[in-house]
Amino acid sequence: MFEHFAAGARTAVTAALDEARHRGDRRLGTEHLLLGVLHARELDPLGALGLDLPRARAALEALDVAALAAVGIDVRGVERAPVPLSGKRTPFTSAARTALRRAVGVTREQGGRRIKPAHLLLALLECPPPDPAAEVFRELGVDRSAVRAELRPKAA
Repeated sequence: MFEHFAAGARTAVTAALDEARHRGDRRLGTEHLLLGVLHARELDPLGALGLDLPRARAALEALDVAALAAVGIDVRGVERAPVPLSGKRTPFTSAARTALRRAVGVTREQGGRRIKPAHLLLALLECPPPDPAAEVFRELGVDRSAVRAELRPKAA
């Protein structure tokens, strides 16, 4: 599948892997793909819509803290331990694999041949709650329709 990815989309997936490792997560999920996509330079105007890398990281962290607090664990002030690098590939969650397949579909719908970061983001916008990417969008108050409208011309 990755042979259909343009350079920017490959960079986004690599950045997603880095984000997962930095967060101490052993699997790559839609939340990591979202963070990876936000590394893409061609998506800079999205900051005006409330969707940028620092805000997305902070929203994800807030969601993690809230989820742990809901089960009685207070992690404020506790640093995550980095996951040591291993020779194994980082597995993708089923939701992340679905989002990647959806990005292929978005690319085809728009008549494209190479998957771009905008296609990945359009696919992530379709993730339903309680998916982590959907929860980040909700936490940030992102108007998904406005982001789609901003992205459609760029993705084609």
